Amino acid sequence: MREQQEAEHQEPGVFGGEEGTATADVAAADSGPREPSEDGEATTEDLEAADSGALEERAARLDTAEIGQGEPPVRGVTGARRSAAWASPALEDSPAGPTLSFGFNLGKVPGQGEDSDPIVRDGRELGLVGVFDGMGGAGGTVYKTPDGPRTGAYLASRVARDVVEERMFALLDPEWNLDGPAAARDLRRSVKHALADTLAGLNAPTSGLRSRLLRALPTTMALMALQCREPRKGRWAGHAFWSGDSRVYVFDPATGAHQLTRDDLRDRGDALVNLRQDSVVSNAMSADTDFIVHHHQVELTAPFLVVAATDGCFGYVRTPIHFEHLVLASLQDSNDSGSWSRLLQQRIAAVTGDDAAMAVLGVGADHGEFRQLFATRTAEIEQRCVVPLDELESEVGRAEHAVAEARRRHAAVQTSLWAAYKPEYERYLGREEDE
Repeated sequence: MREQQEAEHQEPGVFGGEEGTATADVAAADSGPREPSEDGEATTEDLEAADSGALEERAARLDTAEIGQGEPPVRGVTGARRSAAWASPALEDSPAGPTLSFGFNLGKVPGQGEDSDPIVRDGRELGLVGVFDGMGGAGGTVYKTPDGPRTGAYLASRVARDVVEERMFALLDPEWNLDGPAAARDLRRSVKHALADTLAGLNAPTSGLRSRLLRALPTTMALMALQCREPRKGRWAGHAFWSGDSRVYVFDPATGAHQLTRDDLRDRGDALVNLRQDSVVSNAMSADTDFIVHHHQVELTAPFLVVAATDGCFGYVRTPIHFEHLVLASLQDSNDSGSWSRLLQQRIAAVTGDDAAMAVLGVGADHGEFRQLFATRTAEIEQRCVVPLDELESEVGRAEHAVAEARRRHAAVQTSLWAAYKPEYERYLGREEDE
């Protein structure tokens, strides 16, 4: 995988370029993907985008996943939300489209989760996954709605999700190369207007409280749009769009997990540093503050997995390596995409302290083939990284427990010895009231 330079020839609007741009194989064992550079990002501004066309009626299929007693309710998103532009009689026979897809939304509090249901869509030579995390701290204001009281974070993630799905549905077309920077501007403009309209419709009183940390209807977004460039060679263009600290990953059988989005945090660090410190989100979608929709393009060669995830999925594991292992070990322990999804939900729910939403697309292999393709990588990181780190973590835990026990015994012996020593030590001290 390598960064894709902007197309030299562009049609008017959001699609441009000539198909067949040269690419590098992401699956090559001797060459992992290069780190995204700042040149691969496009900040946004209000510019007119191409006409979108009408979006047809969408039919969501939401199932309740069974993840065992005591676990939070789960909304599983099975397959994609399709319309005639994405689904055709030839879709099932097309080898170029995504071959595996699922998503889920784990709410810590039933009915109050501030992550929206993820976007999981696939079509002829197209794919789309996205997640949206309403920011409960910055968007904790409660509004009256026909469905009862809802926080601004809850409303924001759902409004943004629906607008982004609609816009990307209009913008993605297998016949045209997506102009990523123009699409980023379109998403920024569309979401900003939708959130502002939603806020106006809530008729909320203006607050006299001012804080840089408070925002109206704030949410993150992490989105990946896929277009097949060369079906016979399995070459795809991947467009990552994001605001905030939700992430998009690509999983390659040879080189593992690769983060494609750069967290928008005030105190920037790498993925491990961001796990160790809790920094404030510096850029996110909202109704009352300006924001950026970043864009980064990569070239991919099938087979590969694309994962979009909110921080509830990856923000509570010990290291970024553990997140990759969580995803791949669940794949190895599953029998089909449904059981893979359920295992992921169980294992994330066991460690997370937040709502968690994830969307997964697989391209170039079915579930059984992906298990075989990732078997070596899973075993490698487990034996070389996860097991040694977990053993040391346990050793540290035992040492800390021993230190705590030694401190307790030290304090007890100290108190006991002082009690025996004190009477003679204080023999000649007068009573306090005699002083």
